[in-house]
Amino acid sequence: MIEQKITIGEKYPLDGLLTIPEVGEAPFPAIVLVHGSGPNDMDEKIGNCYCFRDFARGFAKRGIATVRYDKRTKKYGKEMVKSPDASSMTVWDETIEDAIFATDLVKKNPRIDPEKVFIAGHSMGAMLAPRIDAEGGNYTGLILLAGSPRRLEEIMIDQQDEAIGNLNPVLKWIANKQIKKIRAVLDRLYDMSDEEAKATNFLGKYNKAYYLKEWGLKPAGDYLKDISKPILVMQGDKDFHVSVEKDFNNYKLLLSDRSNVTFKLYPGLNHLFMPTVYGSVNKAMKEYKVPQHVDENVMDDITEWVKGVDELL
Repeated sequence: MIEQKITIGEKYPLDGLLTIPEVGEAPFPAIVLVHGSGPNDMDEKIGNCYCFRDFARGFAKRGIATVRYDKRTKKYGKEMVKSPDASSMTVWDETIEDAIFATDLVKKNPRIDPEKVFIAGHSMGAMLAPRIDAEGGNYTGLILLAGSPRRLEEIMIDQQDEAIGNLNPVLKWIANKQIKKIRAVLDRLYDMSDEEAKATNFLGKYNKAYYLKEWGLKPAGDYLKDISKPILVMQGDKDFHVSVEKDFNNYKLLLSDRSNVTFKLYPGLNHLFMPTVYGSVNKAMKEYKVPQHVDENVMDDITEWVKGVDELL
């Protein structure tokens, strides 16, 4: 493979890598990798696992290029929270704009087929992928990895309930007291004016309710209803961040009547599409401290789908 250093963005330039197959005939299909939540680096390093690095190298061996880059909040998080506009920050600022910058850059590369550029969003990236496509990405197809058509706050509540349910009685009492404050904000989130939401702290003084409100008013499900292009939905059945019942099956309810949508559920794989270790949200950090790699079957299935996409168009 050939890895070329690139710069993504303008006001907030980000380090990135364009990974291109060394063997094969250009132009190649390409995948833009979009991170999950949090200040991720270009490899999407979580613990001792490197999900996006695995994808980039695995796809290069299979004849597909990728672009990955550091997330804006990884490099500029301190500057962003101290900005005069910090209370107005949305997922556009955090994720969407840079994904579109990366897409425009890769489409202009002579070694890439601009008619075969895909987005692969992971977790939060999957939840935003339909909006990124609609707001400027304009992809050939969407790959949704461990995402959800639900709103973020719904998923957060489920994760909190599961985590609290596994605690001893004393810790459960303390956690419930803390969670009560968060839920008080969530319960009136969409009744707040924009100005009130921008002034309301959520999960610490740097996270404002407006971030959730703006995103929640533009849920993935609304965009998915208007998308007619090919979509690949993938999840591990041991994923404890999103659920098979409420997330994977929700995608099916929304999209199962479309002949160009493919669903893949993988036994024994976790949120990073790696073999499950502990299988509990309470042991998430321990789970990802175990060095592992993305399952080869996942990369094989994505490769087959990308190279056969003409039949779905």
